[in-house]
Amino acid sequence: MNLALAKTEPGTALGEAFALACPRLPGAGKVADTRRQAFEAYEGTGLPHRRIEDWKYTDLRVLMRAVLPLAAAPDAAALSRAADALKLHAIDGVRKLVLVDGVFAPKLSDLGKLEAGLSIRTLRDVLDADDKPLHAQLFAMDGSNPMIALNSAMMTDGLVITIADGSKLPQPLHVIHITSGGQPSATFTRSLLALGKGSAATLVESYICAEDSRNYQVHDSLVIHIGDGARLDHVRLTEDSREAFNISSSVITVGHNAHFNTFGMNTGTIVSRYQAVINIVGEHSKVETNGVNLLNGRQHADTTLVMNHVAPNCSSREVFRAVIDDQGHSVFQGRINVHQPAQKTDAKMMTRALLLSDEAEADNKPELEIFADDVQCGHGATTGALDDSLLFYLRARGMTEKQAQALLIQAFVGEAIESIVNDNLRELAIGAAERWLAARE
Repeated sequence: MNLALAKTEPGTALGEAFALACPRLPGAGKVADTRRQAFEAYEGTGLPHRRIEDWKYTDLRVLMRAVLPLAAAPDAAALSRAADALKLHAIDGVRKLVLVDGVFAPKLSDLGKLEAGLSIRTLRDVLDADDKPLHAQLFAMDGSNPMIALNSAMMTDGLVITIADGSKLPQPLHVIHITSGGQPSATFTRSLLALGKGSAATLVESYICAEDSRNYQVHDSLVIHIGDGARLDHVRLTEDSREAFNISSSVITVGHNAHFNTFGMNTGTIVSRYQAVINIVGEHSKVETNGVNLLNGRQHADTTLVMNHVAPNCSSREVFRAVIDDQGHSVFQGRINVHQPAQKTDAKMMTRALLLSDEAEADNKPELEIFADDVQCGHGATTGALDDSLLFYLRARGMTEKQAQALLIQAFVGEAIESIVNDNLRELAIGAAERWLAARE
């Protein structure tokens, strides 16, 4: 029997919004055709729902209901509000690359004196140019995923960053997504980072908003290629408005003898979904993924990771922590796929959730799919509450209940945060965690 699923999203309105947005979207000819095909693919499904297995715990038809209209290009007032927000999230010793309302803002970015081997272009310039190889890489993301298809159709701007063979960047690249406020709207961005052989870089992504920003949507995607012998350290911090939605996707390809170390923390948004696919295609490579959700109120945060081991003699580690208070809901879905050629794979995944209230919820879904016979793989998941004996010990020494809880929570998430190599970036993550803890008091 065929099931016809009724769509709750006003598809006609979105189709009209896409038609109106087309003149603003970069790229013509083949790019425009690809956009239309992507939008048709999205229309065929609409917002993902609980009957799609990967979206079982994050039903966007219920949580988000509809896609908001495309945000207007930022004017002088929007850029001024963004500059004020930027001051609160400044980091020393980084190269700032700022996107305001989904559009690159050169006046707020640091583009002077680029290091040898570093190239930075905007997505708009690349799509408007006749660069077919780069176009193919930018549109190579999984079009069967409805939110990726929507992003492919609507992406307005972003960054295309290439690092030449052997180049080792002395300072991190900090890509900052800022929503300036105004009418409820959605931004669609996509970026590409390609590391050449033997290169090294640190990428930081921050999602923040101006003071008056409330109800908005961020739709972002990122494509990363890590060349043979290269290393990338990646830090991702989501501190959007507590009324915002953030739907982000990443596809990472790891070459031979390469190292990818990534950390993500979510403390903002009302609903967020971060979905990443990591393909390890070269031998003797190492991947470390660490993540933290700090949630309260009615926040809903979903982290979905797929680790594809394609080449032999590689290792991967996944460590995920969630702290949930009030009626918060944390979701972690982790799948490790070990393909038949990937002999001698060493892959482990561990997720732990800490519930601070009776109404808090954590759904952990670790999976293994192994087609090789010479591997060491394992996964685990735990959910629990704070240790009453430790709370009593700390309170007996003069701490309030909230102070004692904060100390234990810091220790609980510390293992994941310590994976950040750069001291300044580690302090940035600790600061975000401390702001969340302070808000509980």
